[in-house]
Amino acid sequence: MLDEDGYFGESVAANYDKSSAGMFASDVVEPAVDLLAGLAGDGRALELGVGTGRIALPLAERGVEVHGIEMSRAMVQRLRAKPGGDAIGVTIGDFATAKVDAKAGVEADVEVDGGFSLAYLVFNTIMNLTSQDAQVDCFRNVAEHLRPGGHFVVEVGVPDLRRLPPGQNAVPFRVGDGRVGFDLYDDLATQSVSSHHVRVDKDGRGSYLAVPFRYVWPSELDLMARLAGMRLRERWDGWTREPFTGESRQHVSVWEKVAE
Repeated sequence: MLDEDGYFGESVAANYDKSSAGMFASDVVEPAVDLLAGLAGDGRALELGVGTGRIALPLAERGVEVHGIEMSRAMVQRLRAKPGGDAIGVTIGDFATAKVDAKAGVEADVEVDGGFSLAYLVFNTIMNLTSQDAQVDCFRNVAEHLRPGGHFVVEVGVPDLRRLPPGQNAVPFRVGDGRVGFDLYDDLATQSVSSHHVRVDKDGRGSYLAVPFRYVWPSELDLMARLAGMRLRERWDGWTREPFTGESRQHVSVWEKVAE
């Protein structure tokens, strides 16, 4: 069950970095930061779902001014406690709709001024938006924050439906070390999926967490981008720019805001 703080509340935030340790490894983070820093250039970057700063902090160390949007105050507290965390401006809110003042770096009651050269959404976080409408709203919100020619980067998995034999709706992604994880494809019509995490510690105490998602196809994301006034510029299998193919299980996609 999710905390009352919303997605990734205190019970998840307290162990988030440890439980996702593999995603904090330098060989995972550095290629992502290299690509994002190049796209940001001398402009500002906006991270949707900034979390504990896995990408925002090393990107800021490259000299990029980074602002984040984050729903979980507990995650932001972990970000703030890290070296350099105070330099990352954060707007608390839903990244599908929350507005950021690109000059002041605070929540704004007026329309944003399109002052960011880059926005990015990594580690499957686009799927935290559990309806198609919310995902479309996210693209439109990003477009409002980007200046013409700015880029939006999304890292997300390709739905694993080909691994489902008839009559099965669960795909395991981790078994071992006291942990079992599996994705449950709940409703193919609405593309609803839930991620289930079972942990048992050395003392035999267990915990269980289920998080809802909505999986989304690459072509569907391209249409969302077009509706928001953006066009696909690049799509790779990963951050090191391997070709994206029909066998890819994830992708890193880059859309560009079309100049009016």
